[in-house]
Amino acid sequence: MTETRTTSPIGIVLMIAAAFSTASGQFFWKLAAGGGLFDWHLWAGFVLYGLGAVLMTVAFRFGRLSVLHPLLTVGYVIALIYGVAFLDEPLSLPLLAGTVLILAGVWLVGGDSH
Repeated sequence: MTETRTTSPIGIVLMIAAAFSTASGQFFWKLAAGGGLFDWHLWAGFVLYGLGAVLMTVAFRFGRLSVLHPLLTVGYVIALIYGVAFLDEPLSLPLLAGTVLILAGVWLVGGDSH
């Protein structure tokens, strides 16, 4: 196995796309809650979550695990946006502060690509 010393921007973009896809899949699962096996939201969730897994696997070809894997935390931010925008979930100061810390961590870790 060859060691990847740098992380390509392609890996970063793919990992953020994976986070978006998995968070979207989970959002659709939330919409499907109680809807039964034939609810289209459930199946859309499976497709999006699976796509996220594929994107994540491909992303790992373009960089270091220690840089790319933490980028999946962007999914928490996306889930927060979905919850507030579409599910009428409250946005509190601690939740907002935590989100800012997550984004700061993503920026710090993602910026360490060399």
